[in-house]
Amino acid sequence: MQITDLAKEQALAPLLRQAFRPMFLFGAVYSVIAMALWGLALSGMVELRPYYNVMFWHQHEMVFGFVAAIIVGFLLTAVQNWTGMRATHGKTLFILTAVWLAGRLLMLFGGGLPQWLVALVDLAFLPLAAILFGVIVIKAGQTRNLFFVPVLLLLTLCNALMHAGVIWGQFQFIQHGSLNAIWLITLIMAIVSGRVLPMFTANGTGTPRVNPAPLLDKLALGSLWLIFVLHFFLLTSYIPHWALATLFAFAAVVNLIRLVRVRFWVTFKVPLLWSLHIAVAFIPLGLALFALRYAGFSVTVSTGVHALTAGAMGVMILAMMARVSLGHTGRLLQPKAVMSVAFVLVILAALLRVFAGWLLPGFPLTWYNVAIGAWVVSYLLYIIVYFPVLTAPREDGRPG
Repeated sequence: MQITDLAKEQALAPLLRQAFRPMFLFGAVYSVIAMALWGLALSGMVELRPYYNVMFWHQHEMVFGFVAAIIVGFLLTAVQNWTGMRATHGKTLFILTAVWLAGRLLMLFGGGLPQWLVALVDLAFLPLAAILFGVIVIKAGQTRNLFFVPVLLLLTLCNALMHAGVIWGQFQFIQHGSLNAIWLITLIMAIVSGRVLPMFTANGTGTPRVNPAPLLDKLALGSLWLIFVLHFFLLTSYIPHWALATLFAFAAVVNLIRLVRVRFWVTFKVPLLWSLHIAVAFIPLGLALFALRYAGFSVTVSTGVHALTAGAMGVMILAMMARVSLGHTGRLLQPKAVMSVAFVLVILAALLRVFAGWLLPGFPLTWYNVAIGAWVVSYLLYIIVYFPVLTAPREDGRPG
């Protein structure tokens, strides 16, 4: 690193030196605020007047507010490692973060504003991130990773469908955009976890890395691609339920086998690993719940969806943020002991959201509030532990 580059780096606020810093910190803070407000609104303790209505706000913001911020933070950080080129930072990162924050404020307080204006601001974030990511990948000539650009644009289209549903009064557009975003993010999680989990597990436990299984990977990811395509193009209504049940069951089995091969049982002493393995396990669980639904069992769409959102997304995001925040600030991958409590709490929140409706059908609001409380405390612990990490320079003096 040249002296002039070092001076420029030191002049930057640490929070703006790499995308994971503001996206992880503000994304975690926003998840705590959004989930707490959602719980208070359900209990009748506060009256929210967000964009459109409270249900839409919760459904939209946990995906396109919280999850989208973490995805962008991860991708715009990982691309620096993948390409060796300096990723988004400084003024550009400040603008990207400001665009994300403007969207969140308008979604929460923009109930009286023109709907097209709220939609326009909210929709700007993901395409801007896609451009910033794509420019770096193209300059580096890494066409393999260019795949994430159309994925971000597809997520933008899903978001646009939700806004179109609001503007044109078409509830089916809202549901279509929301569910397809969830399937697309599930696919992203399966792709990323398939890339990193074998390496993380081997390195973190000092055990041999599992041998690649290309056919299994193609079956696991191909089944998820098929599920997304069938939903995106509204083809599921033309397919018999038994066939859909078979597809979802197959996807659940191959994705579970893919996970089991990485050997969860060797990770018990490494919180950064067992939390990530459990997060990935929620993917086949969610797929299995959809299989049961199509097979005629009394499983709601919401139950399957929350296995993928509160479960896979919620747990994986916390586990990945805890790991990436240490590794990309030059620190040892040894989180504070309290983070194990955070991991257990977010897993508990997901399990309650998925199963408590069956186990405690007479007390829906009680278990729902317990799940919300567990989520809030888990992410609050991350904020408290990692605030000084995310707002301080790297310990090894490298850029970022």
